[in-house]
Amino acid sequence: MTFTYHAPVAAQQIRELPTRDVALLLLQHLAGGNGRALQLNTFVGSTAARAYEGEPDVGELLDGLSDAWSWLESRALLVRDRTQNEPFRRVSREGMELAKNPHGLARFEASERLSGPLHPALEGAVRTNFHLGEYELASFAAMKAVEVAVREASGLDNSLVGVHLMRAAFQPYKNGKAGGPLADAEAEGGEQEAASALFAGAMGAYKNPPSHRTVQFDDPIEAAEIIQFADLLLRQVERAKLRAQAPDAGAR
Repeated sequence: MTFTYHAPVAAQQIRELPTRDVALLLLQHLAGGNGRALQLNTFVGSTAARAYEGEPDVGELLDGLSDAWSWLESRALLVRDRTQNEPFRRVSREGMELAKNPHGLARFEASERLSGPLHPALEGAVRTNFHLGEYELASFAAMKAVEVAVREASGLDNSLVGVHLMRAAFQPYKNGKAGGPLADAEAEGGEQEAASALFAGAMGAYKNPPSHRTVQFDDPIEAAEIIQFADLLLRQVERAKLRAQAPDAGAR
């Protein structure tokens, strides 16, 4: 009887897709069993090698699978199997969820976007709520952090909130009149107006609506991008604060 070996990932997909995409296809294959007692040398050198017999580029295909395996390990989607010796791996809990949950890939990709460091104001509650799947809370808290930072940097009164606070803080210089405390006097008028509109728009679109009604944040990638947007705004606030504190700021 001849035993047929099934390719863990189609040969053409390994040839055409980037390592990340091949890795995610490989993960689905590995999670299809019990996801345990997996060994790279055995899997690639035996099972996969036999599955790709007859292909003109077997070595390149096996290298592609090895790269994908390493990618999974680097993201803790493949981890050491505590029930086996050192060379053995298992699909991690996050890997199993990613492979079997239809929404797992979106959550994984969103987490990848926030894998690097964020502004200190966004670490803690914002990141925690995001990882708990509380995307509305995380998005609101991120924009709230921007509002707090703008108020502190500008020294404006607590009576100003949201869009009104942003407009006052970044009010452009016009007709010889001083602008808002965070406006850049050396920037061209259109750029000053753009900065004001950018911050006001962020408040109006992402901070104010959740303040007044329930907003459905079903897309983790969108939530991650809102947090990244808040990160960018917070760094711009820091630059504006330093500019306002410069020795010659009052002479502008």
